Amino acid sequence: MNDSHAGLDFGGRTIVWRRGGKSLRVSARTILVRSILLTLALVLAIVGVTTGTYVLSLGEFGQALVGDGREIIVRMVWEWRLPRVLFALIGGIALAVSGSIFQSLTRNPLGSPDVIGFDAGAYTGALIVMLVLGNTAYAPLAVGAVAGGAVAALVVYLLAWRNGVQGFRFIIVGIGLAAFLTGINNYLLIRTGAEEARAAVSWGFGSFASLGFEQFSPFVGGVAVLLALVATQATAFGQLELGDDAAAALGVRTERIRFVMVLLGVGLTAAVTAAAGPIAFLALVAPQLARRLTRARGLDIPSSALTGGVLLLTADLVGQRIEISIGLVTVVLGGGYFLWLLINEGRRR
Repeated sequence: MNDSHAGLDFGGRTIVWRRGGKSLRVSARTILVRSILLTLALVLAIVGVTTGTYVLSLGEFGQALVGDGREIIVRMVWEWRLPRVLFALIGGIALAVSGSIFQSLTRNPLGSPDVIGFDAGAYTGALIVMLVLGNTAYAPLAVGAVAGGAVAALVVYLLAWRNGVQGFRFIIVGIGLAAFLTGINNYLLIRTGAEEARAAVSWGFGSFASLGFEQFSPFVGGVAVLLALVATQATAFGQLELGDDAAAALGVRTERIRFVMVLLGVGLTAAVTAAAGPIAFLALVAPQLARRLTRARGLDIPSSALTGGVLLLTADLVGQRIEISIGLVTVVLGGGYFLWLLINEGRRR
């Protein structure tokens, strides 16, 4: 349904669903972009499973999925390649949603968990578990990463509080905390043994290569719960983009919803960090790329999530081809984008 007849400009043709007194309006362009991203994610996932040192045909892949075919191919698909692809897809979605939350909260393209210190906090928590407590199991690492990210978020929130949280102050405080935590992380690495430090540094580059379905079940379960909670708060959170006064007039408890969404965003990035190590810049790039593709004017979490999944699947494929970790791929590609963004923001200000 086109709403242009109502005398309002919604930025192009829109489609409206109405049911039970409620309505949902989505632009036709957004639906097209999401459909393309979903198709691209499926294609990249199939490519990721079927290519490598040994290339699988689609027939061999299909047989392996149902448990038929040669044992080595079934093991290759189910134990090595499929977990890695699913981790990249779900991890990309989680990071992109987290980035979308913080960029909306700060109203600034620099608002990303890896820029404002939350990734560094999660890394600190995981390093304490690995190097101080001597435990490298997934569950303790997950707890340490979530705790470290949550503490970093709480510190930034409290230090940035001045009769409320302002986006630019939030970012500045977060960047300062990130530098401080980076120093702590380097100190932990220097003070430990060479072998342990080497393992921690390798993990810190970010990689899904050594993960299997044993780690995938708790990972996807935690991410699913966090995404469900984000969905329940998304409408109220999106109203914050109208301004605090307008949102409060609509019944939104502004500071409460901010704090809840900060915790959910930290939880999403910490879940990925616990599984694969820090993966930089994807949370920064994905929401902005999604907004440019859809030309959306407000919060668009679904499009950001699909963009993040596609980007991390692509980075994983590139990493496999040139035999480097996925974190290094995102650092190289995202770092260039970050420099451009800094220069562009400086010129605007």
